[in-house]
Amino acid sequence: MTACDGNFQYWETEAGADVREDGNGDGRRVGSGVSAGMPGHGVEQPEFLSLERELTVLLRRARASQGEMAREVHPDLESAAYGLLIRLDECGRQRATELAAYIGVGKATMSRQLRALEDLGLVAREPDPADGRAWLVHLTEEGRGRVGKVREARRARYARRLSGWDPREVSELARLLNQLNQEMEGQG
Repeated sequence: MTACDGNFQYWETEAGADVREDGNGDGRRVGSGVSAGMPGHGVEQPEFLSLERELTVLLRRARASQGEMAREVHPDLESAAYGLLIRLDECGRQRATELAAYIGVGKATMSRQLRALEDLGLVAREPDPADGRAWLVHLTEEGRGRVGKVREARRARYARRLSGWDPREVSELARLLNQLNQEMEGQG
């Protein structure tokens, strides 16, 4: 499965709204114990409480990290635009409407973000050869180089932080996160 087939989502761009925190930000469940539809597997079960808590911490850190990575690409880059650059890096040319649907924003917001990225010299637009009324957005060479450096540095940080892990554990974590992302995408 590729990141461009529509089933794979990045934590940086999607999952923040799926986990709720209480006012203290400690990830504890707020609300009543509604059954998840499976005997013995209600949302108040310890495994779901632990999952919610750990995802909340992960997502909070991912949001903070996204801002840092955006500034590494360009000091004036908005945090929210980083996901667009990653998508273009992995999938190549895309219509603005495809990007808006992937990120989950409206056309006006997407247009504003793309203009800002164009002004920074990170993306460019070209007419879509399949439809002269549409435009394709792509990374410029400058954008590709900057995004590549940041992604490489991020993977190096993961490798350092997880150096004590067995490579099979890292693969299993990636597989489980992909499975979780697919499940969350299916319920959108």
